[in-house]
Parts: sequence; structure tokens; C-alpha cells
Amino acid sequence: MTPGTSTVGAAIDAKKATGGCLIGYLPVGFPDLATSIEAAVAIAENGVDVIELGLPYSDPVMDGPVIQKATQAALAGGFRLAHAFEAVHAITERVPVPVVLMTYWNPVIQYGVDRFADDLVAAGGSGIITPDLIPDDAADWFAASDRTGLDRIFLAAPSSTDHRLRMITESSRGFVYAVSTMGITGARSEVDSAARALVGRLRDAGAERACVGLGISSAQQVREILDYADGAIVGSALVSALDAGGVAELARTASALSVGTRLI
Repeated sequence: MTPGTSTVGAAIDAKKATGGCLIGYLPVGFPDLATSIEAAVAIAENGVDVIELGLPYSDPVMDGPVIQKATQAALAGGFRLAHAFEAVHAITERVPVPVVLMTYWNPVIQYGVDRFADDLVAAGGSGIITPDLIPDDAADWFAASDRTGLDRIFLAAPSSTDHRLRMITESSRGFVYAVSTMGITGARSEVDSAARALVGRLRDAGAERACVGLGISSAQQVREILDYADGAIVGSALVSALDAGGVAELARTASALSVGTRLI
């Protein structure tokens, strides 16, 4: 990877002309490591443009019940951080879709920031999403990501001040992750209208790409979000499908959601 380039950004830009980007979240190691790799490949083969792999963590304060259940099962099954790099390598060897890791910051610190960045690049990964890291505390990550060219994706919430949104926008590479509703993740019947306002504020702050996550569970919601955002991020709906019907049901769900990315 060449420092200064963004593989995730390129994937998002490539979909702008045809409707928009679908980003799919799955936890590494659920229901087991081998199946989680097959699951990620399946969503890439069924309309997902960027894969977001979640690292199971013992204190997932921002995750909803569906994802918490899955990540706790992965931990109980023996998940180790090294499995994440193994999964990224296996996935990127099979499908030409950027893979980013979603991780709380403490595991990165424990592993070593530079070591984490180097191992992710070696595995073929494109960057990380850091839900509990703010730019003010990210000096080590700035240095490591600038050195390796990894994308760094920060979260923005409706409660963020304009000053904070400018800082997040300037610090992010790849896209800014716009949290559509306050609170934990999880599929909801209606996507909060705060998402549209937040994306507008991010545009005003200079964001080149803004993708919306938390609460998306249908192709119609994907389409609604892509009316104003560059990407729609789906997590709980995919994890639920995998839990209920395995990789085959997950593939069907991803394909159905991807219909929302196409221009009518």
C-alpha cells in the first residue's frame, strides 16, 4: 500500500456513479474462524463493496445485543487477535474488496500500534475504524497510519460540535463514519432523520466521503441513505442472518440489501 492513497476511498468513489457503496460488518470468529472467513467472502460476492470486520472485545460498550452476542461467542470459542490478521489475509486473497477492521483501541495498544499496523498491511488490510478513539488521543495512530498508508476512520455523532466535526474530517482517511442515532448499534425499523443532518454538517466541515451506520436493515433504508451519503453500513442485519441461517442466508440477505445501492 502506498502512503497517501485510500483503497477504501477508491472503492466508495467507484460506486458513486451507479448509486452508492454498501459496507458490511461481520465479527471475526463468529460462529467460528473458518465460517467467519466464508461469511465475509460471501457478502463480497453478493454486493458488499467494503468489508468491515469487527474484533471481538470483552467490553463492547457501543455494540447492540445482536453483535454483542456474536462477539462474546467468538471470544468463548477462543478468538485471539492474531486470528483477525489471518482472516483478513484469507479474505483478501479470494475477493478484491477492501477490508477494514473495526476495533476498540485498547487491543491495539496492547498489541502495539506499529506492530498492529504492520501486520494489518502484511495481511492485505486497508485500515481500521476506531469507535472509542478520538483524534485528540490518536498521535501514535496518525504516525503509524501515515507511515503505512492505512485508512483511519473516525466516528461522528449528531451531538458532535462543528469544531469536533472539522477535526474528525481532517483526521479521517477513507471516509467519516456517521452514526445515525445516539446510543448502541442495532437494526431499527426507521433510520433516524438525524443522519441526513449530520452528513450535511460533515459536508460543510469538508468531508469528502461520509457513510452512515447504525440501524440499517432493508434495501429501502440503504437507498434512502444513499440519497445523501456515500455509503450505507449494515451490521446487525447481516449478523442476524448468519446466526439464523448460516452463510447461505447471509448471502441472500447481502444480495437483497445491495439492491438499494442501484440507481432506479
